Amino acid sequence: MTTTRIPVAGEGFKPYEVLVGQGLLQNAVGHIAPFLKNRRVFIITDANVAPLHLGPLEAQFTAAGFTVETLVVEAGEQTKSWEGLQQVTDAFVAAGLDRKDIVLAFGGGVIGDLTGFACAVYMRGIDFIQIPTTVLAQVDSSVGGKTAIDHPQGKNLIGAFHQPRLVLCDLDVLTTLPARQIRCGYAEIIKYGLLGDHAFFDWLEANDAAVLALEPEAIRHAVARSVEMKAEIVAQDEREGGKRALLNLGHTFGHALEAEVGFGDLLLHGEAVAIGMAQAFRYSSATGGCAASEAERAIAAVRHAGLPTAMSDIRNAPFDPDKLLVHMGHDKKAEGGTLTFVLVEGIGKAFVAKRVDRQSVHDFLVRDGAQLQDA
Repeated sequence: MTTTRIPVAGEGFKPYEVLVGQGLLQNAVGHIAPFLKNRRVFIITDANVAPLHLGPLEAQFTAAGFTVETLVVEAGEQTKSWEGLQQVTDAFVAAGLDRKDIVLAFGGGVIGDLTGFACAVYMRGIDFIQIPTTVLAQVDSSVGGKTAIDHPQGKNLIGAFHQPRLVLCDLDVLTTLPARQIRCGYAEIIKYGLLGDHAFFDWLEANDAAVLALEPEAIRHAVARSVEMKAEIVAQDEREGGKRALLNLGHTFGHALEAEVGFGDLLLHGEAVAIGMAQAFRYSSATGGCAASEAERAIAAVRHAGLPTAMSDIRNAPFDPDKLLVHMGHDKKAEGGTLTFVLVEGIGKAFVAKRVDRQSVHDFLVRDGAQLQDA
């Protein structure tokens, strides 16, 4: 299968490419060696990826004459923490990494975010390469330079913009993912159709089963189109001053749910985004911004992929609307104490809504299934 090369370029950073295709890891050295100024590579991965994919990658670099050092961290969102950041930077110091070294982020979104942030702050910035191993990371978090760790009060509150030098999206590694993780990635894929490409949404409606089954041409098109859309937006707005905020469709609602359940396996990020997108469409419909038929169609497409679309789909529901609003107030898009949401006029027509009325959101959350503590 042909490898798709997608350029990512903007005024504030060095241009780089995202490669999407099969078998890319089999020639990882060929793709990465041009970036290696020192004859060594430092790999960060997690305890889930390591037993599946790390050995062949290490062996390939060793056979090519490179020194390989590896850090395997605990898998899961809890690793995106101050403790996780210290573990990574301590390893950098122990290895004596300098500004000519390259770090490989070999894993899902947690590994990419944590590694990227560590590279952003270590020696005020060293280079890294993203090798995302989940659908969600390939279509979203590995592209665009957002790096971060979580804070107990909110997801990704501590971070920096730090673009990778290269992104390798090897579709073959996705075959080892659990079905739940594939569905989580699909939530971010359908997000692109819902926020700005009606034709892509139409295609996904007809081909969701093929994408979820990782049929080669279907998953290649889904990943490549998602990356293309993100690259176009990042090129215009690297630091989320305007259009890039559209990529957060569903995230203000979803991040609040994640924060409330404690960023664990009870609610994975893609599942939270799926519920959040459904809520964004329901809220937009309830406030007259989106036709009910459009909202129903969008939500049905998300549900058809096996994703949750309501707070009641989460095991420890119901949620307190006041607590959710507190989390929303910590959202990175919030300005001057007011709420900012990505809302919709219809499928493929998202927009950024600032100074959204808190009482309106509170009332919506109650109608949508949240319950007051004294109720």
